[in-house]
Order: sequence, then structure tokens, then C-alpha cells
Amino acid sequence: MLRLSMMDDSVRPSYDQGSNVRAAYDTVAREYDAQFASELDAKPLDRALLTAFVELVGAGVIADVGCGPGHVTRFLASGGADVLGVDLSPAMIDIARARAPELAFTVGSMLELPVTDGAWAAAVVLYSIIHLDDDERGRAFHELARAVRPNGRMLVSFHVDTAEVRAGEVAHVTEFLGRPVTLDGYFLDPGEVEGALADAGFRTTAKLIRAPIPDIEYPSRRCYLLAQRT
Repeated sequence: MLRLSMMDDSVRPSYDQGSNVRAAYDTVAREYDAQFASELDAKPLDRALLTAFVELVGAGVIADVGCGPGHVTRFLASGGADVLGVDLSPAMIDIARARAPELAFTVGSMLELPVTDGAWAAAVVLYSIIHLDDDERGRAFHELARAVRPNGRMLVSFHVDTAEVRAGEVAHVTEFLGRPVTLDGYFLDPGEVEGALADAGFRTTAKLIRAPIPDIEYPSRRCYLLAQRT
């Protein structure tokens, strides 16, 4: 279970969020894989969005950025996509490679993607921006704009709010999947994310907000943005 505590910005401790994200997901990699490897089985809407995305993109590499242990990457590949998985956590990438040795996975940061300009036809970025602050999200979107070819596409998802946490607030995560971690989790206003995408050169073409699936996932409203590089 994700354990959160709300913290005022003025008292939040100073630490390297990037290093903490890597350390946290390295720590919970096996537990994460065990819990989420089959999560798409219970999420028909997510499967439909990913399937439609592959059709929209057509030819070219689709990068699953923040791929974790690769369950979304594997789903994309099963639909005929030419895929690449990228994640900050080496432990996650080790699991992804072991589960699908025929697919390409690499360790990399959203803030400095290991790819040449315009190399990707598209990027899937599912819940990969939730540990980035405003400045980091802007940097990540500009990096994605560099990596995705002109007219290429992106699918982004993120948490909007819960019954206890509003959009725009930050939750400090101290426990995840039974392990102690140190992370900030950002709940995001869809309009602000759209604005950051536009600043980076992406035009939003579709937006969907859905309620959480009871007993299946963390109880947050989620937003999915489909965007195209202009």
C-alpha cells in the first residue's frame, strides 16, 4: 500500500529526488513486478487506449518511458508495435529484460533521454511524471519533444486527486509495497499539464479523466492526454 503524508513546502526536507526515485524503485522492483505484471488484465479502458495508440502511430519506434518491469512494453509489443522500454531504475530494467529478452530495454532518465533527436515515432509516458516537480516536468516534456519526431505522438497519464489530496498538492511517500522509501508524489491539474506540453511543442488532441477502479488500483482520479508534436 502507498503510504502518504502531506507536507508543507516550507518544511519539506531537501534531498535529491532523482536519486530517491531510483533508489525507491530499485528497492521495490520485485514487489512491484509481482503486483503490477498483470494489472492491464483488469483495465479494459487502458488496454483500449494503448491499442488505439499503436494504430495511430503506425510505423516507427514507440518508447515506453518509465517502463518499470515492462508490462506495458510487452502489451504494446503484443499489438505489433516496435517498442523500446526506458526506466531510471536498473533493477526494474533487469526484470524487464528477464521477462522479455526479445525486447529492447535501457536505463535512462526522462530528463536526459538516451536517444538521438527525432528517433522515436511516439512515446508512452504512463504515470512516469508523478515524481517530477514543475520545472522537471517541463524539462522532461522538452526532452520528449526532442526525442519524438515531428508529428509524432505521446500518451501521458497521471494522478489528478483523491478524496484526501487535491490536484496541485504534493504527498510525501514513506512506504511503498511494504518497503520504506522517500519520494514526493505530485497530484496534477490536467490543464497545467496540457500547458506544459504545449510549451514543449505538443498539441493535446484528446483528454480523458476516469475514476479509480475499486479494489484494483490506488484510489485516485486519473487523466490520460493524447498529444501530437507540432
